Amino acid sequence: MKILKKILTLGGLLSLKNKKSPPRTKKKSHKLSERKVFDNSRKSARKVESRIRRERSVSSKKDGNATSPSKRRKKFSYQVPPVPEPQNYDILSASIPDFAALGLNSKLLSAVSDMGYTAPTPIQKESIPVILEGKDIIGTAQTGTGKTAAFALPIVQRMEKGSGIPRVLVLSPTRELASQTSEAFGNFSKYVGLRTLLIQGGVSMERQILELDKGVDIIVATPGRLLDHIRNGTINLKTIDFLVLDEVDRMFDMGFIEDVSNIIRYCKKDRQTLFFSATMPDVVLKLSQWALDNPVRTSTGIPHSPADTIEHYVYPVEAIQKYDLLIELIKTLDFESMIVFTRTRIDADRISEWLEGHDYKISTLHSDRTQRERDSALQRFKDGHTRILVATDIASRGLDISNVGCVINYNVPEHSEDYVHRIGRTGRANRDGLAITLYSSDETPFLKRIESFIEMPIPRRKLEGFAYRYEPILTEESKKPRRRNR
Repeated sequence: MKILKKILTLGGLLSLKNKKSPPRTKKKSHKLSERKVFDNSRKSARKVESRIRRERSVSSKKDGNATSPSKRRKKFSYQVPPVPEPQNYDILSASIPDFAALGLNSKLLSAVSDMGYTAPTPIQKESIPVILEGKDIIGTAQTGTGKTAAFALPIVQRMEKGSGIPRVLVLSPTRELASQTSEAFGNFSKYVGLRTLLIQGGVSMERQILELDKGVDIIVATPGRLLDHIRNGTINLKTIDFLVLDEVDRMFDMGFIEDVSNIIRYCKKDRQTLFFSATMPDVVLKLSQWALDNPVRTSTGIPHSPADTIEHYVYPVEAIQKYDLLIELIKTLDFESMIVFTRTRIDADRISEWLEGHDYKISTLHSDRTQRERDSALQRFKDGHTRILVATDIASRGLDISNVGCVINYNVPEHSEDYVHRIGRTGRANRDGLAITLYSSDETPFLKRIESFIEMPIPRRKLEGFAYRYEPILTEESKKPRRRNR
């Protein structure tokens, strides 16, 4: 029996050995062959990609565009904007002879006529002929005197026609001023056919890149976003023939001195450079020594004096009562629109909430707002949907806002020039304006500097019926001479 079991067991083992089954090694070798094919295909794809990159790099160098393949985008053909026929020069020179006498041709005179201008301002009279001659210029004039037209009109005429290559660069300190300047260039170049692009922060950079690819002739930009484009290789300033720095002193006050200096270095040397501002401090003049070539100085009016059409007063009050006095003052004023200036963004938001709590419709404008919010606030104020604009100093320069009947400084400005710019938002176009400054005792040094700057004392006033905690001092007490000890 035992022998039989052994025979059967031995036979079973032999049968298992002879049974054909797919060995594991075969399955493993099958997996390895699949991986080998996959690796080979990846290597082939990499070789193809590498070859395409080399070909693109060679073609880009031939085209003069050394940007990397990752930054290459679809290029669009430059299309000249539709250009209407200008009016007859003889008719224009008869209707606006003072502009014609400056040397402007029929295309620019047609644009001037369409915008309703009848006579050039003093800064335009002095600057336009100089720029048409191709000379560098340092232009100084009060805010609201037409500096934008003073440089835009001659530049557009000198460009003659568009090419899709950026030849004009205008730097502005704020987005609002840049937007306004861009719009002005669009109006002045209507009969020439130039494309203008606004480069500013707070909006999509990709859209700006697409517009650059379509071709532009004029770039109006704020320094920060322009440097972003330069570093990304989407803008090349070596084609710039006309460089304009608008409100130069304000750019320095805002800390853009290093950015502006770097941007000037990116531009080519053989260009025409124009500096325009309401004031020209020493730091700006020092920059002009290397940025400009033998510039012509043009200056009109007294840059540090308020316009004659503006009545301006100081209302002394304790700081803790400023909110209350502001409300009571607004109740006594008859105005179409008003700007309330503050020193800080926090104050702007608080004042807006305070006024809205008293049922006033408010627009708020400061740098912490998104660009869409800032554009909306400014447009609503311009359209008359809101009668009061609460803003920091980003609204104090260059903005063309008509019918501002009153300006209130909630704080005394720290910089004397800002006082002139703030109150210069009213009393424009030979209209009467009113400017009020709320003044607390801790702001005395600022007020004294302003009065020294404008070379006149600012009258003090009090609001009758207002419950002052302390009686306001309306006349500056003269210091009594000390008696000598006997």
